[in-house]
Amino acid sequence: MIKLVVGCDTVEDLLDWRRAHARAGEPWILRTRQTPKRAAEMLDGGSVYRVFRGNILCRQRILGIETVGEGVTARCQVTLDEAIVRVAPTPRRAFQGWRYLDHKDAPPDLDEEAFGEIPPELARQLREAGAW
Repeated sequence: MIKLVVGCDTVEDLLDWRRAHARAGEPWILRTRQTPKRAAEMLDGGSVYRVFRGNILCRQRILGIETVGEGVTARCQVTLDEAIVRVAPTPRRAFQGWRYLDHKDAPPDLDEEAFGEIPPELARQLREAGAW
């Protein structure tokens, strides 16, 4: 699954938001209007890839998908792993809601020990130049 992040420009902003809004013992829940038809696939090792300002920068493993409510009030709650895995910055155009992301199109995880903290814009430029 791929989803835009609204209100955060960086992964650090998202982590700061989580720290400010999390309640002790409460899981990280992503709420959406529609329950994915391919939920079973997504539970089998799937992740939510996050798009910040036009670039996929990280992912979180999906732990659970549940439909809450019935009829017109039904909503989907996606339970996410607290751990955020940074991925190779990959350009992505804006879209509404969420989309499926095929495994073949998913950006590779970054080895943070090898690269350290690289500014997302620099990483994008290196990737576009074929140097990364």
